[in-house]
Amino acid sequence: MCRVQTQWERAVEFHGHECPGLAIGYKACEAAIKKLGIRFSADEEIVCVTENDACGVDAVQVITGCTFGKGNLLYKGTGKMAFSFFNRSNGESLRMIVKPLNEEMDRQQRQEYLLNSPAEELFNFSKPSFELPEKARLFTTVICENCGEGVPEHKLRMNDSKKVCLDCFKDYSRGW
Repeated sequence: MCRVQTQWERAVEFHGHECPGLAIGYKACEAAIKKLGIRFSADEEIVCVTENDACGVDAVQVITGCTFGKGNLLYKGTGKMAFSFFNRSNGESLRMIVKPLNEEMDRQQRQEYLLNSPAEELFNFSKPSFELPEKARLFTTVICENCGEGVPEHKLRMNDSKKVCLDCFKDYSRGW
């Protein structure tokens, strides 16, 4: 008889190991599912804006179905351990940020504390301060006139009257 994996086990398998960071993402998903009534996102029904690129984002992908490839997992690089979830079907949204944790816990104690504590003890909840991002768009691929590689048109820049990719772009700045 096959045993069904728990959400935590699936997240650990995807991430590669257990850790407190993964536990934070797991608990954020658990809270979003409970507070917003969301289910796994097959397309872009649910959107997550993560403010970090740490371990917890792997749990978000596995549990909610929000992924960079589908365009419903977006990165806003504030470095904060914060996640904003949007439900496109009813317009509801929720931002959560981890409360300061007890520095005296070791790694295993911290993970157990995170996994076994109620979300209200772990996160501060609010509405996101930004609007629901638009759905992912498809863009025409244009060939960089410098390196010859394809780049989506919205990532092109002009240098010396040539269409160039961001890698080939030579920015001009004289300060401030």
